Amino acid sequence: MPTTLTSTLYSRLRLLLSISAGLVCYFLLSDRLGQMQRLLIGWNVWAWLYLCILWIRMLRTDAAGIRRIAQQQDQSAALVLGMVIVACVVSMVAILSELPALKSLTGTPRLMHLLLTALTLIASWAMLPTAFAMHYAHQHYLYRSSDLTPLIFPEKKANPGYWDFLYFSFTIAVASQTADVATGTTAMRRLALLQSVISFIFNLAILGLSVNVGAGLLN
Repeated sequence: MPTTLTSTLYSRLRLLLSISAGLVCYFLLSDRLGQMQRLLIGWNVWAWLYLCILWIRMLRTDAAGIRRIAQQQDQSAALVLGMVIVACVVSMVAILSELPALKSLTGTPRLMHLLLTALTLIASWAMLPTAFAMHYAHQHYLYRSSDLTPLIFPEKKANPGYWDFLYFSFTIAVASQTADVATGTTAMRRLALLQSVISFIFNLAILGLSVNVGAGLLN
């Protein structure tokens, strides 16, 4: 039990460090920036740092490592995925509330505002399929058995790696389809459906925000 608890805490240390970095950045920024701008900057620090940590970890982890991580994080995997989804929604709301201020800005402040908006949109979009990819990988290795395969890859890979799950997740995020990878369980189909719906709504929101930003620039 103590070993499992220690492993779980260690696995969540990366998330806690990223959140702490974002909070520290938020509180250290000058009040002259405004609360929403400070919130977006702090959110970007958390998001980009956490993305880098996740991708470095995924690139360095083999199939045995994925199986071990899945067992350690079984209890809190859904919670972390939910936190990421909520955080991305909050970032969209924050951007939307800041758009009216764009019309009154000129020069460098206007450029910085646009840069912050672009970074937030890119980080939010990349965060969702990355988080889903990790969840797919963990669900696959947790519930795979001799007669049950949650995700079925074309070449019948015995031990798919994170790259395989990233491919599956980003295909859904970009095209809203599962391409050449088949889902072998109802639970995995529910998860893929959830990502498809969220990605569709999120892509529409990004498109709408981009149009608003473009209209603001023209005006």
